[in-house]
Amino acid sequence: MYETLCLSALSEGESAYVTDISAGPAMERRLTDLGLVRGTRVTCVLRSPAGDPCAYLIRGALIALRRADADGVNLERRAQERQAHRPAQVAAP
Repeated sequence: MYETLCLSALSEGESAYVTDISAGPAMERRLTDLGLVRGTRVTCVLRSPAGDPCAYLIRGALIALRRADADGVNLERRAQERQAHRPAQVAAP
């Protein structure tokens, strides 16, 4: 089972694969030039303290994108991958 989301929805350490870009022609071209093409794995590496911008690992390069731009990148990942990145629950003593 696959989950769809936009790039800005990734939390630190999470990865997913690009399915398509839905942005204006100029922004679509810029994102494509950065390596965001169908099938590319993207990992959220770091979020700024305010949450915008975020740094993403794309084809070996660390790229910072504003939330408004990241919202136009559609991703897909297996539902199990999301659960694998959740922090472990600590039992109360």
